[in-house]
Amino acid sequence: MTISPSPRETALGSALRSPAVRALAALALVFILGLLFNADGSFFRWNTHRDMLRHISVFGILACGMTLVIITAGIDLSVGSILGFTAVLFSILTLQWGLSPWLAVPAALLAGAACGLVSGGLIARFRLQPFIATLAMMVFARGLAKWISGGRKISTAVQLPDGSFEYRDVPAFFRLVNSKLFGDNVAVVTLVFLACALLAGLLLARLRWGRHLYAVGGNEEAARLSGVPVGRTKLLAYGLSGFLCAVAGICQAAQEQQGDPEAGATYELTAIAVVVIGGTNLMGGKGGIGLTFIGAMTIGYLEKILSINAVGESTRLILTGLIIVGAVLLQRVRK
Repeated sequence: MTISPSPRETALGSALRSPAVRALAALALVFILGLLFNADGSFFRWNTHRDMLRHISVFGILACGMTLVIITAGIDLSVGSILGFTAVLFSILTLQWGLSPWLAVPAALLAGAACGLVSGGLIARFRLQPFIATLAMMVFARGLAKWISGGRKISTAVQLPDGSFEYRDVPAFFRLVNSKLFGDNVAVVTLVFLACALLAGLLLARLRWGRHLYAVGGNEEAARLSGVPVGRTKLLAYGLSGFLCAVAGICQAAQEQQGDPEAGATYELTAIAVVVIGGTNLMGGKGGIGLTFIGAMTIGYLEKILSINAVGESTRLILTGLIIVGAVLLQRVRK
Protein backbone atom coordinates (compact mmCIF):
# COMPACT_ATOMS: atom_id res chain seq x y z
CA MET A 1 0.00 0.00 0.00
CA THR A 2 1.41 3.36 -1.04
CA ILE A 3 0.96 6.29 1.33
CA SER A 4 0.81 9.63 -0.45
CA PRO A 5 2.60 12.53 1.24
CA SER A 6 0.42 15.12 2.90
CA PRO A 7 0.14 18.62 1.39
CA ARG A 8 2.27 19.94 4.25
CA GLU A 9 5.02 17.40 3.56
CA THR A 10 4.86 18.20 -0.16
CA ALA A 11 5.17 21.92 0.52
CA LEU A 12 8.06 21.35 2.92
CA GLY A 13 9.89 19.18 0.42
CA SER A 14 9.36 21.76 -2.31
CA ALA A 15 10.73 24.50 -0.04
CA LEU A 16 13.80 22.46 0.84
CA ARG A 17 14.51 22.02 -2.86
CA SER A 18 14.56 25.79 -3.33
CA PRO A 19 18.10 27.23 -3.72
CA ALA A 20 17.05 30.38 -1.86
CA VAL A 21 15.76 28.42 1.13
CA ARG A 22 18.95 26.35 1.28
CA ALA A 23 21.15 29.44 0.98
CA LEU A 24 19.23 31.26 3.69
CA ALA A 25 19.41 28.18 5.93
CA ALA A 26 23.21 28.12 5.54
CA LEU A 27 23.40 31.83 6.36
CA ALA A 28 21.16 31.37 9.39
CA LEU A 29 23.31 28.49 10.63
CA VAL A 30 26.48 30.56 10.35
CA PHE A 31 24.78 33.50 12.07
CA ILE A 32 23.70 31.25 14.95
CA LEU A 33 27.31 30.14 15.31
CA GLY A 34 28.24 33.80 15.66
CA LEU A 35 25.66 34.23 18.42
CA LEU A 36 27.06 31.20 20.25
CA PHE A 37 30.76 31.97 19.70
CA ASN A 38 30.55 35.73 20.05
CA ALA A 39 34.10 36.37 21.33
CA ASP A 40 32.99 38.04 24.57
CA GLY A 41 30.29 40.05 22.85
CA SER A 42 32.29 41.20 19.82
CA PHE A 43 29.70 39.68 17.47
CA PHE A 44 27.00 41.89 18.99
CA ARG A 45 28.77 45.13 18.04
CA TRP A 46 27.80 46.87 14.82
CA ASN A 47 31.46 47.51 13.99
CA THR A 48 31.93 43.77 13.54
CA HIS A 49 29.14 43.57 10.98
CA ARG A 50 30.26 46.78 9.24
CA ASP A 51 33.80 45.49 8.90
CA MET A 52 32.52 42.14 7.62
CA LEU A 53 30.53 43.87 4.89
CA ARG A 54 33.52 46.00 3.97
CA HIS A 55 35.81 42.97 3.79
CA ILE A 56 33.48 40.86 1.65
CA SER A 57 32.53 43.68 -0.74
CA VAL A 58 35.44 43.26 -3.17
CA PHE A 59 34.82 39.50 -3.32
CA GLY A 60 31.12 40.19 -3.75
CA ILE A 61 31.73 42.45 -6.74
CA LEU A 62 33.84 39.73 -8.35
CA ALA A 63 31.16 37.16 -7.53
CA CYS A 64 28.48 39.23 -9.32
CA GLY A 65 30.48 38.92 -12.54
CA MET A 66 31.23 35.27 -11.84
CA THR A 67 27.50 34.60 -11.44
CA LEU A 68 26.76 35.92 -14.93
CA VAL A 69 29.45 33.66 -16.37
CA ILE A 70 28.44 30.54 -14.41
CA ILE A 71 24.80 30.95 -15.44
CA THR A 72 26.02 30.44 -19.03
CA ALA A 73 27.67 27.17 -17.85
CA GLY A 74 31.09 28.83 -17.98
CA ILE A 75 33.78 29.71 -15.45
CA ASP A 76 36.17 32.65 -15.10
CA LEU A 77 39.50 31.89 -13.46
CA SER A 78 40.97 35.26 -14.40
CA VAL A 79 38.98 37.55 -12.10
CA GLY A 80 41.72 37.85 -9.47
CA SER A 81 44.42 38.61 -12.03
CA ILE A 82 42.28 41.19 -13.83
CA LEU A 83 41.63 42.81 -10.46
CA GLY A 84 45.39 43.00 -9.84
CA PHE A 85 46.06 44.39 -13.33
CA THR A 86 43.40 47.10 -13.11
CA ALA A 87 44.45 48.03 -9.56
CA VAL A 88 48.01 48.58 -10.78
CA LEU A 89 46.88 50.45 -13.89
CA PHE A 90 44.57 52.71 -11.88
CA SER A 91 47.33 53.41 -9.34
CA ILE A 92 49.83 54.31 -12.07
CA LEU A 93 47.37 56.70 -13.70
CA THR A 94 46.42 58.43 -10.45
CA LEU A 95 49.31 58.08 -8.00
CA GLN A 96 52.19 58.22 -10.49
CA TRP A 97 50.87 60.29 -13.39
CA GLY A 98 48.45 62.42 -11.42
CA LEU A 99 45.53 61.93 -13.81
CA SER A 100 42.04 62.92 -12.74
CA PRO A 101 39.79 60.03 -11.66
CA TRP A 102 37.41 61.19 -14.41
CA LEU A 103 40.01 59.83 -16.83
CA ALA A 104 41.62 57.09 -14.75
CA VAL A 105 38.39 55.32 -13.74
CA PRO A 106 37.05 54.89 -17.31
CA ALA A 107 40.50 53.78 -18.50
CA ALA A 108 40.68 51.07 -15.81
CA LEU A 109 37.10 49.96 -16.49
CA LEU A 110 37.77 49.71 -20.21
CA ALA A 111 40.95 47.72 -19.57
CA GLY A 112 39.09 45.25 -17.36
CA ALA A 113 36.23 44.90 -19.84
CA ALA A 114 38.74 44.36 -22.67
CA CYS A 115 40.35 41.47 -20.77
CA GLY A 116 36.95 39.89 -20.27
CA LEU A 117 36.02 40.38 -23.92
CA VAL A 118 39.23 38.66 -25.02
CA SER A 119 38.35 35.64 -22.87
CA GLY A 120 34.79 35.69 -24.18
CA GLY A 121 36.03 35.96 -27.75
CA LEU A 122 38.29 32.94 -27.35
CA ILE A 123 35.36 30.97 -25.98
CA ALA A 124 32.65 32.17 -28.35
CA ARG A 125 34.63 32.50 -31.59
CA PHE A 126 37.39 29.91 -31.27
CA ARG A 127 35.43 27.42 -29.14
CA LEU A 128 38.06 27.18 -26.42
CA GLN A 129 36.92 25.67 -23.15
CA PRO A 130 36.18 28.41 -20.58
CA PHE A 131 38.63 26.79 -18.17
CA ILE A 132 41.48 27.03 -20.70
CA ALA A 133 40.63 30.49 -22.04
CA THR A 134 40.30 32.10 -18.62
CA LEU A 135 43.33 30.22 -17.26
CA ALA A 136 45.35 31.78 -20.09
CA MET A 137 43.90 35.21 -19.26
CA MET A 138 44.70 34.68 -15.59
CA VAL A 139 48.38 34.22 -16.43
CA PHE A 140 48.38 36.97 -19.07
CA ALA A 141 46.72 39.61 -16.87
CA ARG A 142 49.04 38.83 -13.98
CA GLY A 143 51.99 39.20 -16.33
CA LEU A 144 50.62 42.55 -17.53
CA ALA A 145 50.31 43.74 -13.93
CA LYS A 146 53.92 42.88 -13.19
CA TRP A 147 55.17 44.30 -16.48
CA ILE A 148 53.56 47.74 -16.22
CA SER A 149 54.50 48.02 -12.53
CA GLY A 150 58.06 46.76 -12.93
CA GLY A 151 57.25 44.05 -10.41
CA ARG A 152 56.83 46.53 -7.54
CA LYS A 153 53.92 48.06 -5.68
CA ILE A 154 52.69 51.37 -7.08
CA SER A 155 52.24 53.76 -4.17
CA THR A 156 52.49 57.47 -3.38
CA ALA A 157 56.30 57.13 -3.33
CA VAL A 158 57.34 58.25 -6.84
CA GLN A 159 60.92 57.62 -7.93
CA LEU A 160 62.57 60.65 -9.55
CA PRO A 161 65.18 60.53 -12.36
CA ASP A 162 68.03 61.01 -9.86
CA GLY A 163 66.96 57.90 -7.95
CA SER A 164 65.40 59.70 -4.99
CA PHE A 165 61.76 59.36 -3.98
CA GLU A 166 59.05 61.98 -3.77
CA TYR A 167 56.10 61.25 -1.53
CA ARG A 168 52.80 62.60 -2.82
CA ASP A 169 49.47 63.06 -1.12
CA VAL A 170 46.81 60.38 -1.39
CA PRO A 171 44.26 61.56 -4.00
CA ALA A 172 40.87 62.64 -2.72
CA PHE A 173 39.21 59.89 -4.77
CA PHE A 174 41.15 57.23 -2.84
CA ARG A 175 40.04 58.75 0.46
CA LEU A 176 36.43 58.87 -0.75
CA VAL A 177 36.29 55.19 -1.76
CA ASN A 178 38.04 54.19 1.47
CA SER A 179 35.73 56.27 3.67
CA LYS A 180 32.59 55.47 5.64
CA LEU A 181 29.25 57.24 5.42
CA PHE A 182 26.15 57.66 7.61
CA GLY A 183 28.08 58.35 10.78
CA ASP A 184 30.90 55.95 9.92
CA ASN A 185 28.39 53.09 9.85
CA VAL A 186 28.60 52.01 6.18
CA ALA A 187 31.75 51.77 4.05
CA VAL A 188 31.62 53.32 0.58
CA VAL A 189 32.97 50.09 -0.93
CA THR A 190 29.96 48.27 0.54
CA LEU A 191 27.65 50.68 -1.27
CA VAL A 192 29.59 50.01 -4.48
CA PHE A 193 29.03 46.28 -3.98
CA LEU A 194 25.32 46.79 -3.41
CA ALA A 195 25.08 48.96 -6.53
CA CYS A 196 26.85 46.32 -8.64
CA ALA A 197 24.60 43.58 -7.25
CA LEU A 198 21.48 45.65 -7.93
CA LEU A 199 22.47 46.45 -11.52
CA ALA A 200 23.49 42.85 -12.28
CA GLY A 201 20.28 41.58 -10.70
CA LEU A 202 18.15 43.95 -12.77
CA LEU A 203 20.02 42.89 -15.90
CA LEU A 204 19.21 39.24 -15.26
CA ALA A 205 15.61 39.81 -14.22
CA ARG A 206 14.45 42.60 -16.50
CA LEU A 207 16.46 42.57 -19.72
CA ARG A 208 16.19 40.20 -22.66
CA TRP A 209 19.93 39.62 -22.46
CA GLY A 210 19.43 38.16 -18.98
CA ARG A 211 16.99 35.61 -20.39
CA HIS A 212 19.55 34.79 -23.06
CA LEU A 213 22.11 34.00 -20.36
CA TYR A 214 19.78 31.47 -18.75
CA ALA A 215 18.88 29.97 -22.11
CA VAL A 216 22.53 29.47 -23.11
CA GLY A 217 23.36 27.89 -19.76
CA GLY A 218 20.30 25.67 -19.77
CA ASN A 219 20.76 24.22 -23.26
CA GLU A 220 23.13 25.95 -25.65
CA GLU A 221 22.01 24.09 -28.76
CA ALA A 222 18.32 24.68 -28.05
CA ALA A 223 19.08 28.35 -27.43
CA ARG A 224 20.87 28.60 -30.77
CA LEU A 225 17.99 26.95 -32.60
CA SER A 226 15.59 29.38 -30.90
CA GLY A 227 17.47 32.34 -32.33
CA VAL A 228 19.48 33.32 -29.25
CA PRO A 229 22.83 34.93 -30.26
CA VAL A 230 24.91 32.45 -28.26
CA GLY A 231 28.32 33.85 -29.19
CA ARG A 232 27.35 37.43 -28.43
CA THR A 233 25.74 36.41 -25.15
CA LYS A 234 28.89 34.68 -23.95
CA LEU A 235 31.02 37.60 -25.11
CA LEU A 236 28.94 40.06 -23.14
CA ALA A 237 28.94 37.82 -20.04
CA TYR A 238 32.72 37.64 -19.89
CA GLY A 239 33.05 41.30 -20.85
CA LEU A 240 30.83 42.36 -17.96
CA SER A 241 32.74 40.05 -15.65
CA GLY A 242 35.95 41.83 -16.63
CA PHE A 243 34.26 45.20 -16.13
CA LEU A 244 33.23 44.24 -12.58
CA CYS A 245 36.77 42.99 -11.94
CA ALA A 246 37.98 46.50 -12.77
CA VAL A 247 35.43 47.99 -10.34
CA ALA A 248 36.80 45.65 -7.66
CA GLY A 249 40.38 46.54 -8.64
CA ILE A 250 39.71 50.26 -8.22
CA CYS A 251 38.16 49.62 -4.80
CA GLN A 252 41.11 47.41 -3.83
CA ALA A 253 43.65 50.06 -4.85
CA ALA A 254 41.75 52.78 -2.98
CA GLN A 255 41.53 50.71 0.20
CA GLU A 256 45.20 49.75 0.15
CA GLN A 257 46.29 53.15 -1.24
CA GLN A 258 48.53 51.36 -3.69
CA GLY A 259 48.49 49.06 -6.68
CA ASP A 260 49.98 45.67 -5.88
CA PRO A 261 50.76 43.42 -8.87
CA GLU A 262 50.10 40.44 -6.59
CA ALA A 263 46.68 41.73 -5.51
CA GLY A 264 43.78 39.40 -6.15
CA ALA A 265 45.77 36.17 -6.04
CA THR A 266 43.33 33.29 -5.30
CA TYR A 267 40.38 35.74 -5.23
CA GLU A 268 38.80 33.71 -8.02
CA LEU A 269 38.45 30.79 -5.61
CA THR A 270 36.57 32.92 -3.08
CA ALA A 271 34.35 34.35 -5.82
CA ILE A 272 33.46 30.86 -7.03
CA ALA A 273 32.83 29.78 -3.43
CA VAL A 274 30.45 32.69 -2.89
CA VAL A 275 28.47 31.81 -6.03
CA VAL A 276 28.30 28.09 -5.24
CA ILE A 277 27.38 28.54 -1.59
CA GLY A 278 24.64 30.92 -2.70
CA GLY A 279 23.13 28.11 -4.76
CA THR A 280 23.82 29.07 -8.37
CA ASN A 281 24.21 25.84 -10.32
CA LEU A 282 27.69 25.22 -11.72
CA MET A 283 26.10 23.40 -14.66
CA GLY A 284 24.49 26.66 -15.77
CA GLY A 285 20.96 27.81 -16.47
CA LYS A 286 19.98 28.42 -12.83
CA GLY A 287 20.91 30.96 -10.19
CA GLY A 288 20.82 34.68 -9.58
CA ILE A 289 22.47 37.68 -7.99
CA GLY A 290 20.22 37.47 -4.93
CA LEU A 291 21.61 34.01 -4.21
CA THR A 292 25.14 35.32 -4.70
CA PHE A 293 24.49 38.10 -2.18
CA ILE A 294 23.39 35.51 0.36
CA GLY A 295 26.50 33.47 -0.41
CA ALA A 296 28.69 36.54 0.11
CA MET A 297 27.07 37.17 3.49
CA THR A 298 27.56 33.52 4.48
CA ILE A 299 31.25 33.52 3.57
CA GLY A 300 31.73 36.95 5.14
CA TYR A 301 30.16 35.98 8.44
CA LEU A 302 31.98 32.67 8.52
CA GLU A 303 35.36 34.35 8.06
CA LYS A 304 34.52 37.09 10.56
CA ILE A 305 33.36 34.64 13.23
CA LEU A 306 36.52 32.59 12.82
CA SER A 307 38.62 35.77 12.90
CA ILE A 308 37.17 37.23 16.11
CA ASN A 309 37.60 33.82 17.75
CA ALA A 310 41.28 33.76 16.70
CA VAL A 311 40.92 30.65 14.55
CA GLY A 312 43.96 30.08 12.33
CA GLU A 313 43.93 30.57 8.58
CA SER A 314 44.50 26.88 7.93
CA THR A 315 41.30 25.99 9.77
CA ARG A 316 39.40 28.71 7.92
CA LEU A 317 40.47 27.30 4.56
CA ILE A 318 39.54 23.75 5.58
CA LEU A 319 36.08 24.82 6.72
CA THR A 320 35.51 26.86 3.56
CA GLY A 321 36.48 23.86 1.43
CA LEU A 322 34.08 21.61 3.31
CA ILE A 323 31.26 24.13 2.90
CA ILE A 324 31.85 24.32 -0.85
CA VAL A 325 31.67 20.53 -1.16
CA GLY A 326 28.52 20.48 0.95
CA ALA A 327 26.90 23.18 -1.19
CA VAL A 328 27.58 21.26 -4.41
CA LEU A 329 26.27 18.01 -2.89
CA LEU A 330 23.08 19.80 -1.85
CA GLN A 331 22.64 20.94 -5.46
CA ARG A 332 22.77 17.29 -6.54
CA VAL A 333 20.28 16.24 -3.88
CA ARG A 334 17.93 18.96 -5.10
CA LYS A 335 17.77 17.23 -8.46
